[in-house]
Formats: sequence, structure tokens, C-alpha cells
Amino acid sequence: MLPAMTDTSLHPFSIEVSPLISPKGKFGWAIRKHGKLLERSDRPHESEAKAHAQALAAVERAFRAGAELRRR
Repeated sequence: MLPAMTDTSLHPFSIEVSPLISPKGKFGWAIRKHGKLLERSDRPHESEAKAHAQALAAVERAFRAGAELRRR
């Protein structure tokens, strides 16, 4: 099992959370790996914190999938 990730252990990934133009007052996220877009949120989030938490979960899934592929 992988340890919980923090912003300091995200390398080579980065998380960008930004306000959405529409709907106003909502937030979206994007995950980049080495600066290249890897994944983007497909739904608006109520707060910046909730968007960041969902992005962090997506990064953890990406790490887990990579670890599974390396084991085969």
C-alpha cells in the first residue's frame, strides 16, 4: 500500500486548482506530469479545498496504476 501523498511528495506531478468561468463560484483542477496536462476535472467543485482533495485522489490513482503496471 502506498503512503498518503502530500504536496511535497507529488513530483513529477503538479496540481492546479482554479475558479471556473461557468458556473461562477465553482472550482476545477488539472494535473500535470512534467508540465504536460495529464488529467482535468470533468465536474465543478463547491470549494477550492474540495477540488484540491479530488485532484490529490486522482494523482494517487495514477501512482497506484503505475505501480500495478511495474509489478507485472
